[in-house]
Amino acid sequence: MADLQMPPARAYGWELKPTSSTFFEINRRENGQFSVVLNHALLRGVTADMIYWWFLNFPNLKVRLIDIPGYEDKIVSAYLLWHPSDHVDAQLKGALGLGGTSQVGAKIHIREAMQYLKHGLRFPVDAAMTIFYCADDGWAMGKKLPLLGPAMCLRIHYRDVEEDGKHIGVHYHYEIVVGLSGGDPLSRFINGKLTGHYPPEFFEAWHLHNTIEVGVFENFLPALYAQRETPEALEFSRDMDAAPGSPADQKGFDPALFKRRVEGYRAAQDPFEFQAFEAASFL
Repeated sequence: MADLQMPPARAYGWELKPTSSTFFEINRRENGQFSVVLNHALLRGVTADMIYWWFLNFPNLKVRLIDIPGYEDKIVSAYLLWHPSDHVDAQLKGALGLGGTSQVGAKIHIREAMQYLKHGLRFPVDAAMTIFYCADDGWAMGKKLPLLGPAMCLRIHYRDVEEDGKHIGVHYHYEIVVGLSGGDPLSRFINGKLTGHYPPEFFEAWHLHNTIEVGVFENFLPALYAQRETPEALEFSRDMDAAPGSPADQKGFDPALFKRRVEGYRAAQDPFEFQAFEAASFL
């Protein structure tokens, strides 16, 4: 991780959401495996189609930052818009979809550092994962071990929310499972190695990182999506901010879902089976 070169932070001028705008819990199991449930506040001014387009394309997108201090008129990875300080880059590899887009079975290599401005490179991420799910209702990526099965899965679900027949935003819900589900000595040993990379302090930093990452969809994604017909010429300037002054007193959108999922992980014999991909079984 020593060669992870962080780009200078971007002063977009956005009001970043605090962790108090989410519901969050980690459940650690006796065999060393653990699960994370993170329920975000409703994303205003964003649609599920926008988020699906982002997940299909974001590793390939370049954007010209018009008036961002230190980045004036520079073309950078659009990944740098998804967080103002923690992101480096993301790359797609392997069997890609039409136009080089994400699809199930492809690999995505992500490089970033959790809360870099506070922790430096204490909590880096520089890893490739397989895309398990990529659809208009969600995204999943992770790792499987030969002969042993799933060892990690990061699962995102998003859906449009209406009120009185009007679209009011997107509900974005995140779940993670790390570690093998077995209770045998080999599984426990491997889980110790896997989960040793993710101490409680890592996920404290990740919690804020992801809260910011998801929240800033409100700021930049509508502007980029409006330019989707010419992705080779994407631009972003501060006057394109679609959510100036986002309220900081929001809460996770669906507390009943959050409670149900947390309790489900506690009771599940195999958390990976509980972490279903299909929207109907997920909800």
